[in-house]
This record gives sequence, C-alpha cells and structure tokens, in this order.
Amino acid sequence: MELESSRTPAQARQEMLATSPVKRLLWKLTLPAMTGMLVMSLYNIVDTIYIGRGVGSIGIAGVTIAFPVMILQMALGQMAGIGAASVISRNLGSGDIRRAERTLGNAVALSVGSGLIVTMVCLPNSAALLHLMGASDAVLPYAKEYLDVILIGAAFATYPMTMNNLVRAEGNAKVAMNIMIFGAVLNIVLDPIFIFWLDMGVQGAAVATVIAHLATTIYVTRYFLSGQSTLRLSLPILKLKRSVVREIVAVGFPSFIRMGAMSFIALIINRTLGFYGGDLSIAAYGIVNRMMMFMAMPLMGIGQGLQPILGFSYGAKQFGRSLEVTRYALVVASVFSAAAFLVLFFLPEIVMRVFSDDAALIAIGVHASKYVFVAFFVVGFQIVGSIVFQSLGHVGRTFVTSISRQMLFLVPLLLVLPRFFEADGVWLAFPIADVLSVLLVLFLMIPQLREFTRLRDMQAEPGAGLRTTVTS
Repeated sequence: MELESSRTPAQARQEMLATSPVKRLLWKLTLPAMTGMLVMSLYNIVDTIYIGRGVGSIGIAGVTIAFPVMILQMALGQMAGIGAASVISRNLGSGDIRRAERTLGNAVALSVGSGLIVTMVCLPNSAALLHLMGASDAVLPYAKEYLDVILIGAAFATYPMTMNNLVRAEGNAKVAMNIMIFGAVLNIVLDPIFIFWLDMGVQGAAVATVIAHLATTIYVTRYFLSGQSTLRLSLPILKLKRSVVREIVAVGFPSFIRMGAMSFIALIINRTLGFYGGDLSIAAYGIVNRMMMFMAMPLMGIGQGLQPILGFSYGAKQFGRSLEVTRYALVVASVFSAAAFLVLFFLPEIVMRVFSDDAALIAIGVHASKYVFVAFFVVGFQIVGSIVFQSLGHVGRTFVTSISRQMLFLVPLLLVLPRFFEADGVWLAFPIADVLSVLLVLFLMIPQLREFTRLRDMQAEPGAGLRTTVTS
C-alpha cells in the first residue's frame, strides 16, 4: 500500500495505459478528448452565430473566405502535434523517456516556427490571398479585417494545438480537455464583448480568437513547466535534432496533407460557389461546413482517445490489447457517425435557423445538407481507421488513408461535377468521396486486424513472447 501511494502521477498514467481494461480506458481518454474538441468546435460555431446575427450573411461569407488560411495554421499545428504524439506514445511504451522528451522539445520548436512563418508570408499578402480564395469586392473588406488579426496571432494558434496532442500522448486526457475548454469558453465570452459592445464586427471576432489562443498558450506551457507532466519542457530539448524532426514530420505529414487539402478544397469550393451561386452560397457553405466539423469532433475525440492506448500497446508489444482497442474504437466511431447522420440529414433547417433568419440563406443551406450529409454515417470508420495507422507509425498507410477523402477523391470530384451540375456538383462531391474513402480504409484495415491477430496468437504460444517480430 505504501509502495502504491509513492507512485508519481506520471508512473500511474503509464501503468494505466499498460494494464487498465481497454474498453473502459478508451472511454476514460475519449470522453475528455471528445468534450474538449466539441467545445473547441463550438467556439467556431458561436463565432459564426454572432457574426450572422451582428453583421449578417456578408460577414459569414467573409469569415468563410478567410477559413482556408486558418485551416493551414491548424494543419501545421496538427502535423507537429500528431506526429510527435505518435513518437512519444511509442517511446513511452518502450521505456525511452529521453527520446520522448527530445520529441516534445522539437515539436514545440516546429509549431512556433511554422506559425511565425505563416505570419511573415501571409500577412503582407492577405488581400491577394483573399482574392485568390474567391473574395468578391463586397466580401473582401470583411474577410481582410478578420484574416489580418488572425495572421498576427498565428503562432498562438499552432503552438497550443501541437501541445494539446502531446498532453494526450502522455495519457493525461483530463488536462488536454481542460486546455481546450479553457480556450473555447474564453473565446465565447469575449466574442460578444468585441463584436457587439465594442462594435468591432468581424474584426472583433478575430481579436477574441487570438486572445483565447494566447491564454491557452500560457496555460499549456505552465503545465509542462509545473512538474505535473510525464515529460518536462526545457530549453535544451528545443534544439532541433534531424532524426527526431524526420520522424515527427514523417508520421505527422499525412495529417498536414489532410488538413492542408481541406484548405485547398475550401478554396475550390468558395471559388466555384461564388461563380455559380454568389456570396449567399458561400455563406451557406460556411454554415454547413461548421455543422460538419462540429459533428466530426466526437469522431476525432475517439481517435485521440485511441492513439495513446494503441501507440503504447504496440510499442510494448501487447498485440492482443492492440487488436481489442482497435476493433472497439472502430465500432464506437461508426455508431457516433450514424447518430450524426440522423441529425444532419433529417433536421438541417432547425440547425440553419440557429445561425440566421435569412430565408434565402436557410433554403440554400437545407438543400446543400440533403446532399452533403447523405453518406455521413461512414465517416467515423474512415477517420478512426486513419488514426489507427498513424498510432502504429505506418507512414505509407497513414498517408494514403489521410489524403484519400480530400485529395484522391474530393478534389477531382469538385473539379468535374460542377461542370455538369453547377452548385449541386459541389454538394454531390462530398458523399461520393466519403463512400470511396471508407472502402479504401476497409481494404487496408482488414490485413492490419489480421496481423494483430497473428501476433497475438504467436505470443500465446509457449516461450514465444520475446521472439515475436512486428512487420510494418
């Protein structure tokens, strides 16, 4: 009893990852991740609601036009965070604390550096970027007011996103949840102050977002300096090491491609809808996209809960445990995506009316939803399936599954279908890409599950434990 009480929180978390029943452990890590991501997504929705009510559909269109650059910031933060999280989880599982800590420091340097580069490159060219992304003369002033402020604080967006993944990689899901909730709630509180009380409109929404990101940066840094974390942040580990950076980028790059593709896709959609439907169609897409991202957050939460368990189990060669948690996460994600489909497909008008009373905008949004969400029930399997490969460090399969929906399928469909169906071609592209991408993930997942089964059965043979080899 005395020995048990002398364990540090870090040791307790590692024992939890190694020994707790996986179904209970998945929920223990998933629920905080899911809650945090839902709240984080909620502030994008609240932003849009406040802008829709305070500025109108033209303001929503302006923020929607600027969104691809914000996605690029998120993509850079996720690349460093998800790549480093996978490396850290596997190193913790194998007992290599020193390399895990070096990975933490290199991830910090990569995230801050990439955010500063975004500011230096994009801020002087924001008007040209917005024209490229489809801003009309009417929308441009609103989009520029919003984007310029967001770009000034780019490093405060990439850094906490990276660090939140690393908190979760340690198995400390509750702290990761608190970090996301803190930033999101602060943003929600500040929004009406800057948008309405200070009468700053879309610029006020951007100021509120940057302040929330700054506060989150301070919060997560204090955690890694406090001694509560398994890994400790210090100046020496910030020095980039080529082998560590290479592994972070190799594992995290598919996430960057996936989110970077979202930025490129948003650009294509904005320009296409601007041509066929005008600024009102762009505003409708902005709302539909917020709905889609909000409903996808629980699925991402399941994947984030899975990642430290699977990464640790795989690194520790606990293949039966790896198989069990993978199967269970895929089933849970599929159930959640089916529930989201029921809401998004059958109740779109109720959701649209939360954002605006503009009848024309609501009509376009409801029409779009009937196309966009018709196959949403398969999305959970696709998202979590890709995270399985990422957790295992399988770079090739992670890359293919991460880019499949956006780059392999959605982009070509967006380029071809509108030529025949105009704006409806944009909406039709989404369900077709969803179905094709889940078929690809299924094709790659079946051999992976069989591999887990084979390795588990080998370990069950007498004297086979140390002889088991992993094929990648």
